[in-house]
Amino acid sequence: MKNPAKKILISGCALLLLSCNSKVENQETTTTENPQVESKSADATQNPGKFDIESIPVSDKPLGEFPFFSLPKGVQEQNKAVKRSYDMLFFPIDGVMTPLNGKVWKTNVVVSKDNPETWSLPYFLSSYDEIITAKGGVKIFDAKVSKAEMDRIKDQATYFGEEGSVDYWNEAVKTYVIRRPAGDDVYVQISGNSSAGVLQILQKAALKQTITMLTADQIQKDLAEKGKAVLYVNFDTNKAVMKPDGLDAVAEIDKALKADKTIKIAIHGYTDNAGEAAYNLDLSKKRAKAVKSELEKRGIEASRLVSEGFGQTNPIADNATEEGKAQNRRVELVKK
Repeated sequence: MKNPAKKILISGCALLLLSCNSKVENQETTTTENPQVESKSADATQNPGKFDIESIPVSDKPLGEFPFFSLPKGVQEQNKAVKRSYDMLFFPIDGVMTPLNGKVWKTNVVVSKDNPETWSLPYFLSSYDEIITAKGGVKIFDAKVSKAEMDRIKDQATYFGEEGSVDYWNEAVKTYVIRRPAGDDVYVQISGNSSAGVLQILQKAALKQTITMLTADQIQKDLAEKGKAVLYVNFDTNKAVMKPDGLDAVAEIDKALKADKTIKIAIHGYTDNAGEAAYNLDLSKKRAKAVKSELEKRGIEASRLVSEGFGQTNPIADNATEEGKAQNRRVELVKK
């Protein structure tokens, strides 16, 4: 007869061994999936998800003067870099082309004329990756932008094709952000191919308004001397509804017309070139008519007024910049 006590002892040891192995496996799984210490990566593309600037560490490392970074040794600007105190650029964030406003610097980069070596894209990309990361920058995108996304914004990105433009249709792009304590964050995007590279730098900043509202006296003077007065009547975006300061501008027109009741004017509305031309034409007509209607409400005879819209035609400034677009969104009073 077999010894039952020995059988029980062997079974108990087997269960104990299985229990110990299970605990070890559970401990290893917990350590792998839920590490107690998680280091922050300098590459947000390793942690995909919706971009949130609040998740980016703030960097107070000195950057110097805008545009902050020189070109690597052995390369040069292909042509004169584009530098603007205020503009808009699209940056791919989470694969979505996102408009950002601020100071802009961008250029095409090629091998220096006195450099005996040929172009190296890895050298160009790695040089900026290292210096941007050293300044507290984080890579937030590293891929090609989809054709569908490019088609979505093509009518808004009127600057595509100028110096320093990224060839999103054919090249991948690396996008970085350096989050700054004052909120003037720096965005950098770099791209390239087998013969050249592109570098774009934007520091977020608000528009410094340089347009001033014409007074009634100035409107009268311009109409008398030039036969035309150019005003900036602010409307709600994509609407023919005037903002409070837009109504203030109309009040000055009203004063000018009441001061000289012999004046008759044509009110011409204009837009920038963002969006479809047909839409802009219709919008400009509605806005010119809104100015006319407001003047009539204030007591100006309808017989002294006509209105017409011309959309994005006859720009008076460069539509490639936000400052230029602001100047093109105007109302002209033409003496009849």
